[in-house]
Amino acid sequence: MDPRIASATDKARVLSEALPYIREFSGRTVVIKYGGHAMETPALAELFASDVVLMRLVGMNPVVVHGGGPQISDLMRKLGKEPTFVDGRRVTDTETVDIVRMALVGKVNREVVAAINRHGPYAVGLSGEDAGLIQVEQRDPVLGFVGDVTRIDPTIVVRLLNEELIPVIATVGVDDTGQAYNINADSVAGAVATALGAEKLVYLTDVAGIYERWPDEQSLLSQVTTGQLESLVNSGVIADGMLPKIESCIAALRSGVTRAHILDGRLPHALLLEFFTREGIGTMVSDR
Repeated sequence: MDPRIASATDKARVLSEALPYIREFSGRTVVIKYGGHAMETPALAELFASDVVLMRLVGMNPVVVHGGGPQISDLMRKLGKEPTFVDGRRVTDTETVDIVRMALVGKVNREVVAAINRHGPYAVGLSGEDAGLIQVEQRDPVLGFVGDVTRIDPTIVVRLLNEELIPVIATVGVDDTGQAYNINADSVAGAVATALGAEKLVYLTDVAGIYERWPDEQSLLSQVTTGQLESLVNSGVIADGMLPKIESCIAALRSGVTRAHILDGRLPHALLLEFFTREGIGTMVSDR
């Protein structure tokens, strides 16, 4: 067979395979926690942007939630301030919380929005300070202005989705006095997915998924339940940076989110491979 015809046939087969999934997810809301190498590598960031637009064009309602820990640390150092952490959480004093806002809202959010909008006028940037989107309370006085989510008001996000736009949320929230706080992006993604009644919650990470016996690559779990996740946490298999993802994932699924996915954001088109192919990638999590 002519190689050009073979290539075209393969592409047609992929499109045909994707059709049932496009129908299934049309009109459904998907919250994507965006970070890690997928955000920091320019080529992957560009593919992520085009994939999110494609999801919108086939009828899905993607919502992007992002952090930006490395970008915050870089800006702190440029301004002569050394980052300090306690139990993996950034100590955030008055000066640091302003730097967090500059890095997340003023830089990272604008870059993500711009990348998406190169493919069409779809993305709108938000932070938790906008329209009362993310309300928080102080996590620990030792950490300063680091917050835990107490309430999500999804009104502004729903309005944007109804206009067929793509909300891009920077994870800065406010308390009852209007004071800004830095918040863990994984926790925000789970809370936003719950408030929106999302069909899916997706975490783009720097690992292939959830492992039963980390770092044994043969123990990658393609599917897992929230109960199994709790066992892995209690046994110490899941810890450190993966823990906030898993905790927010469990909470979201037990609050009505249908499915969660832990995907390797280092893979080109990770979102499309998970949503629109029969095999999928990464780990799918369900409540039962």
